[in-house]
Amino acid sequence: MTKFNDTLLRAARGEKIDHTPAWYMRQAGRSQPEYLKIKEKYSLEEITHQPELCAYVTKLPVDQYNVDAAILYKDIVTPLPGIGIDVKIKAGIGPVISNPIRSVQDVHNLGDLSPQDDIPFVLETIKILTKEQLNVPLIGFAGAPFTLASYMIEGGPSKSYNLTKSFMVSEPEAWFALMDKLADMTITYITAQVNAGAKAIQIFDSWVGALNVSDYRIFIKPVMTRIFTELRKLNVPLITFGVGASHLANEWHDLPVDVVGLDWRLSIKEAGARGLTKPLQGNLDPSLLLADWSIIEERAKVIIEQGVEHGNHIFNLGHGVFPDVKPATLKRLTEFVHEYSAQLRK
Repeated sequence: MTKFNDTLLRAARGEKIDHTPAWYMRQAGRSQPEYLKIKEKYSLEEITHQPELCAYVTKLPVDQYNVDAAILYKDIVTPLPGIGIDVKIKAGIGPVISNPIRSVQDVHNLGDLSPQDDIPFVLETIKILTKEQLNVPLIGFAGAPFTLASYMIEGGPSKSYNLTKSFMVSEPEAWFALMDKLADMTITYITAQVNAGAKAIQIFDSWVGALNVSDYRIFIKPVMTRIFTELRKLNVPLITFGVGASHLANEWHDLPVDVVGLDWRLSIKEAGARGLTKPLQGNLDPSLLLADWSIIEERAKVIIEQGVEHGNHIFNLGHGVFPDVKPATLKRLTEFVHEYSAQLRK
């Protein structure tokens, strides 16, 4: 195996780096021809339950794009069946839950996650990747309590989160009980991933941007503080990320995390001006990956320059890769990030 590339880990810890590391959310699968061929035969759930196949899908973008990290291929709802949530991933829809949470009793009825019993396939995939295959860090991940709760309360994906937000303010006892239950699950889940070999962790609070700052501070920040405080004991870099949540960036910066992930709505320069001093991750608008290369390069240049000026920066997209993106574009972008940032960092 070639020398281990720890650039992303060093960037996350604020240490000296020779080039800006890059990886892409949803880089595993989505638009790769090899993956699309597998998807003709297997569903997402079936792939994640076959460790050798899941490891192959996870490693594919590392081989093809030369990115500085792998991100485990799985869905954020993967641990929910272990606590008693009946969830199915439906093509074209996303996670659909047949027993949504409606009361405090529903929360009390939930069980506890036992990683060895409930998600052995995830742990086996991590072991295969980290012990045998990867020369870059594997990023493990979990969904944050608000985002998971939104699926559990709405019964599936939502654009408005009306049921979730009304439940949050109308049923505070049930809400905080659910946050505690999901915090316990997340800490257990992430600890198992790190013990299996994951070298960094990202918590996706994908939909928390639906909340204002005041509600975030009351209903979400305490549980996120608890989760990250516990996860710090694992001694791996911790990244937080959400979409459409620029108004919460300072709240995230307050959390005991190493890296704050930004979507494309807030530039690195603006984040710095707001007082964000920690390493930042992001944040090319993924839609631009369909534009001409000259436009991609021009926009990436600005992000790289601002990242180098900020200090430590991990290049990423402002959200995930989508199916129409050409793998060759991501490979070229990674090369550009590495080469241009190396020139600036000399």
